[in-house]
Amino acid sequence: MPQQAWSDKRERQYKDIKKSERDRGRSAERSEEIAARTVNKTRAQHGETKGSGKKSGGSTQRRGGQQAQGSGKTRDQLYDEAKRRNIDGRSKMNKQELANALGRS
Repeated sequence: MPQQAWSDKRERQYKDIKKSERDRGRSAERSEEIAARTVNKTRAQHGETKGSGKKSGGSTQRRGGQQAQGSGKTRDQLYDEAKRRNIDGRSKMNKQELANALGRS
């Protein structure tokens, strides 16, 4: 399923992913789909697709839905934990400061 818009690098990436998926026991069709989706996602993240600018910064979501900062907890959840641990100055802290005070970052 290689595309004309793909560079030689993306073509190699597609073939490597497809082979890896086949080695893991996936069907040929599923291996092609996974490889193509992975390559297209990578292209979009690197601004190689039409209409996609290179994104600045990172996504706030990570695999499994975990948040990038504060280990997936809201500021209120971090505040409640800080309150239970009796951390001074917690009411004036933002989410990142609470996470740092709790030793999570």
